[in-house]
Amino acid sequence: MRSVREDRTVRPTEQDPVAAAGSELIGGPAGRRARPGGGWWTPVRVVVLVALGMFALGMVQKLPCYDGAWFQGASSQYTHACYSDIPHLYNARGFAADLVPYFDRLPGDMEYLEYPVLTGLFMEVASWITPYGGGSAAQQYYWLANAGMLMVCAAVIAVCVARTHRHRPWDALLLALAPAFALTATINWDLLAVALTAAAVLMWSRSRPLAAGVLIGLATAAKLYPVLLLGPLFLLCLRAGRLRAFGTALGGAAAAWFLVNMPVMALAPEGWKKFYTFSQERPVDFGSIWLVISQRTGDPLEGANAWATALTLLCFAGIALLTLYAPRRPRLAQLAFLVVAVFILLNKVYSPQYVLWLVPLAALARPRWRDFLVWQACEVLYFLGIWMYLAYTSSGDDQKGLPAEGYQLVILVHLLGTLYLCAVVVRDILFPERDPVRRDGSDDPSGGVLDGAPDSLALGRHARARAPLYSEVAASSGAARVRWGSGLPQG
Repeated sequence: MRSVREDRTVRPTEQDPVAAAGSELIGGPAGRRARPGGGWWTPVRVVVLVALGMFALGMVQKLPCYDGAWFQGASSQYTHACYSDIPHLYNARGFAADLVPYFDRLPGDMEYLEYPVLTGLFMEVASWITPYGGGSAAQQYYWLANAGMLMVCAAVIAVCVARTHRHRPWDALLLALAPAFALTATINWDLLAVALTAAAVLMWSRSRPLAAGVLIGLATAAKLYPVLLLGPLFLLCLRAGRLRAFGTALGGAAAAWFLVNMPVMALAPEGWKKFYTFSQERPVDFGSIWLVISQRTGDPLEGANAWATALTLLCFAGIALLTLYAPRRPRLAQLAFLVVAVFILLNKVYSPQYVLWLVPLAALARPRWRDFLVWQACEVLYFLGIWMYLAYTSSGDDQKGLPAEGYQLVILVHLLGTLYLCAVVVRDILFPERDPVRRDGSDDPSGGVLDGAPDSLALGRHARARAPLYSEVAASSGAARVRWGSGLPQG
């Protein structure tokens, strides 16, 4: 058995005042004589069980809709804040009629399923285990089938986040206890892409760039946003002179995405491209800064696509400069969080389940309970606000729900909450001694081949500065544990 001295697991209750205070609910912080292994109750198992428990609570929160609010008119599912796309699209996208996604034309304006291929397969598999029919009972079964499959995705995410930073498994409790994660997990099918992305980050942290690339490709075949992670990987590999590893990941991602998409692309090109044309043609919609501007000015903002693209590229350029000019090479989780957050902040639409994209990355990028909970409070407020706004617009009752002005306010709260978390991540990059992950002298526990690698390309005065020794990093951060060597800390 390992001794307490040999155990390197970082306990948040020893470093984070909010975590220490919260631990009083279960008996307080672990004492110095606590066994490192903890017997059967390892950190990963605890995190997974907590995540599944929160997921189950999220399902309970949807109970009013499951008992009938989905089928009793529009406003009821909004006033109970239990709306989900899943039961409604069972009929609307032809699953009840056993239509084949992408191949069979749908009745109505949509024509074809507007989701990427891997998500379409996920939806189809759930329909196979659902009794056929278009009634409410079949829709309930379909939601349950999907919820069960999404729960597996939630468990995968919890395991991957807990294992990504080898000595910081307890940071994954941020994900497991995130209220916005539980509330939005069964609104749509985003957890599939989130699980594949979390697995990709884990594989990269284990220095397996090919596996990471394949998983990014599969995740992009389920949702568009995971492809953004290739940008941070390129920048970090460029700075570290590890472009071969990036090329391996890029090749794996391209091959995996192509192999999944190729059959549908070749046999049903019109159905395959629906997701991409729909994303391009979609007007300004819920949750975006563009909707606030549109409602305040009365302008439909038909040029929002161009503006959003230009601003997103400008922010990505700023992140690239930050990566190359930072005093120390940023951590992968930090840059991944920033690029996905920029995409969300400037997108034409912000559906409440999009918060799922950020939660695992936030737990790895900024594992501090105060900042995480501030952001989560803003997201929960937005979750409630959008349903109250939809209740107001669908009920025809001026006394019921949240008017447009109130909805605009909760959009701004959501934007400010995300910007706040972005700001503290950027601060950690500019002042790495403030980064909680690097307090013990670590470099990038999720960096894989990048962890501890010396810089090959850096701009500004940092290009001429010598790499700090372990002792200097540890001393500047107040770390109690020091590991010696030359170059950047090995982690």
